[in-house]
Amino acid sequence: MKANMSSILFGVGDMDRTKRFYTEGLGWTIDRDYGVSVFFAMDGGPLVGFYAREGLAAQLGTTSEGSGFNGMALTYVVRTEARVDEILAEAEKAGATILTPAAATPWGGYGGTFADPDGYIWSIGYSAQASDQAYAE
Repeated sequence: MKANMSSILFGVGDMDRTKRFYTEGLGWTIDRDYGVSVFFAMDGGPLVGFYAREGLAAQLGTTSEGSGFNGMALTYVVRTEARVDEILAEAEKAGATILTPAAATPWGGYGGTFADPDGYIWSIGYSAQASDQAYAE
């Protein structure tokens, strides 16, 4: 198996809220909308999809119950500290919960985190220490 992904799928509690958050709030573009699921086109990355939480859990053969930190964070690396600040403000305005405000990080970078309306955690970061980073923008 290669170190790659075809898509990333998330189970969500309210599909309409999720669509509004990512389209109106963060400016994402819907690639495919099937009603019970929606997929967003990514610039050079894998397809990102959102399903009704119960339906996705059933499809995967598990239960939809659960709370707290699920051991996963999505990272979004940008080229400037100012862009980190802009994205966090944009996400908060769209309804995200800021978990850690933007600040210097212990590893020498700059970043902050937010949770989307379903609690998925995004880590927005910048570091001038490496030239081979996988920048999102």
